[in-house]
Amino acid sequence: MNRLALSDEILLKIDKPARYIGNEINSVKKDLKDVNIRFCMCFPDVYEIGMSHLGIQILYHMFNQIEDVYCERVYSPWPDLDQIMRERHIPLFALETQDPVKEFDFLGITIQYEMCYTNILQVLDLSQIPLLAKDRTWDDPVVIGGGPCTYNPEPLADFFDIFYIGEGETVYGALLDVYRDAKAKGLSREEFLLKAANIPGLYVPAFYDVRYHEDGTIASFGPNRPGVPSVVHKEIMMDLDKACYPLKPVVPFVKATQDRVTLEILRGCIRGCRFCQAGMIYRPLRERSVESLKTYAVEMLKNTGYEEINLSSLSSSDHRELKELVTFLMDQWNGQGVNISLPSLRIDAFSLDVMSKVQDVRKSSLTFAPEAGSQRMRDVINKGLTEEVILNGAWEAFLGGWTKVKLYFMLGLPGETEEDIREIARLSEKVAKKYYELPKEQRNGKCQVTASSSFFVPKPFTPFQWVSMNTKSEFLGKARIVNEEMKAQLNRKSLRYNWHEADLTILEGVFARGDRKLCRGLLRAYELGCMFDSWSEYLDNDKWMQAFSECGIDIDFYTSRERDPKEILPWDFIDAGVTKEFLLREYERSKQAVVTPNCRSACAGCGARCYQGGVCFEN
Repeated sequence: MNRLALSDEILLKIDKPARYIGNEINSVKKDLKDVNIRFCMCFPDVYEIGMSHLGIQILYHMFNQIEDVYCERVYSPWPDLDQIMRERHIPLFALETQDPVKEFDFLGITIQYEMCYTNILQVLDLSQIPLLAKDRTWDDPVVIGGGPCTYNPEPLADFFDIFYIGEGETVYGALLDVYRDAKAKGLSREEFLLKAANIPGLYVPAFYDVRYHEDGTIASFGPNRPGVPSVVHKEIMMDLDKACYPLKPVVPFVKATQDRVTLEILRGCIRGCRFCQAGMIYRPLRERSVESLKTYAVEMLKNTGYEEINLSSLSSSDHRELKELVTFLMDQWNGQGVNISLPSLRIDAFSLDVMSKVQDVRKSSLTFAPEAGSQRMRDVINKGLTEEVILNGAWEAFLGGWTKVKLYFMLGLPGETEEDIREIARLSEKVAKKYYELPKEQRNGKCQVTASSSFFVPKPFTPFQWVSMNTKSEFLGKARIVNEEMKAQLNRKSLRYNWHEADLTILEGVFARGDRKLCRGLLRAYELGCMFDSWSEYLDNDKWMQAFSECGIDIDFYTSRERDPKEILPWDFIDAGVTKEFLLREYERSKQAVVTPNCRSACAGCGARCYQGGVCFEN
């Protein structure tokens, strides 16, 4: 089957066959005679989504720099090809060589979002790899998971051999060394995994047992083998200038979701928003130097042919040399039509100087995230933005020539009232009103303010990890209130409003906050046909409810139940840097709507100082 995974006849039957043929620009080719370890990197979603993910590109580049390692890629086949592969018993294959994934030494799966979990089972199933880790032998790849969802890996514990907790640049080399040694010495798979479990940041779920109280809460959790650590500490790359970066990223044949060069300018965040998992687990803040970023930008644009560069981070305007970087990028490609994308900007830090640098490039919409409509709720969640700052930021944006603004909010936040909810529409109206305060000769047609509401999920390692979630009916009721209030605003023709799917949010909450008992529910949902659950046209909530019912799983136990701070949480065995004491302090401060200053203003003692660097040691 080598290089004949899909015939022309099959390719002509499916949508976007270029998803599966490989040979893209900058993809890596190696002679298999020179390779000792084959690593298949998987993004468990459709090709266009996976090709937009920077983490995959970084690890692909990093692994392929190792002489005897060959890293290839695989993505979830779209349902049309999935059906054909099952009917014809075609095993899932990697793009570069078209070899079956089952023939690789490792299958590394990045787990970015809870609603990709059934796609993980799809990848294993189509690869003809046993779904349950306990059923695998040395004839199967070692299945390892990484990414933000591994900060609560328990709902996937039965399906993975290893979870990598933290940033991927640090200990993969040690894992590969252990693998080479195990193979050379003829060790068993279990002996290899025991050695892997002692590498910092690696969690082997088979070597841990969990016991439950009668009420379903966890009674105990710990190792079942001597020498296995009781706490798994996250891995972190402190000096980003020394980290691998893909100067020749793979360029897809079909338009990816993020069809541009991605330049990661920093990791971590100083802001401390109490709802934000990423802002907690990626602490402390670490910047790439502006000189490195300049080099990366020039090389990546030259090596890809893209006409847009995205400055990626959790809070781009917190990079202290952002202005210098943007000035360089604009000067470097002046008049050449290269667009600079600045996502994740805070309104208070979006300076007129930076905006003036990019006003000559084509204008896309600007995205701001007030997260809550009222000042009280912004203080509860520690957003640190006043209405005055928001409106001044919008004014500067309109002065800079933008006419489209996206505002992101959340519904279902702890302690919100109907008045807080209605303030989402009122704040959106005030932003639109700012545009019409411009003299008519300075306006460029009408403005469009699009407000979007996601529904709040209390995530692990946030100060809100103990709170209860809203029910589906509560979420939808709150969205209707906002929609009703939008229609009552004076500038309603300039306002649009949309909201997230409540069913999807509930399922996300179940798996974000769940334990190992969910593994059987996940498996049953997959057996019933659940896949591509993050895609609204494929989400089948009835099948999910059937799966949970058949497995005796009460989803309210995971979503609408408030946690006792003394309760053992499924993710408590992971040390993410931020301490539980800090999170509890922040939870109590949220109840009083007390704002905690950002890390550059004052240290809040979160625990990330233990990594000896980052923003923690700045004046």
